[in-house]
Amino acid sequence: MSRFIKIKVTAGARRESVEEVGENSYAVSVKVKAEKNQANIRALELLNNHLNLPPRSIRLISGHHHPHKLAEVME
Repeated sequence: MSRFIKIKVTAGARRESVEEVGENSYAVSVKVKAEKNQANIRALELLNNHLNLPPRSIRLISGHHHPHKLAEVME
């Protein structure tokens, strides 16, 4: 079973955090810069930890080059 979540990623933040801002909507701050997909990878790692999911349970559907992203969570 899978569900979709919305993610707003802030790259280059002073500290990393994951905040639930609505139903199936999260704001994620990462320290790494938005270069070579590093911010996306780190954001998905933080979300996996926050949601207590195994690695690679979340994949990006759209928004690879934008702060607002749509992801699929496979549970």
